[in-house]
Amino acid sequence: MPLVEMLLSTLGIGFEQIVQWRYGPMGIVALVLLGIGLRARNATCASVGAVVLVLLMVQA
Repeated sequence: MPLVEMLLSTLGIGFEQIVQWRYGPMGIVALVLLGIGLRARNATCASVGAVVLVLLMVQA
């Protein structure tokens, strides 16, 4: 299991770096909102994060 956890962490960090490089600080804020919303099972927070990410992707 430690190998799987390390692999998932590496992929997560890599994805965060790509989002930050491509979409800047707002991309990270959207990713954090989405992650917090999913962990806390808060649909509002997750939806706001997802909408911001989609808007950033459509704009670029």
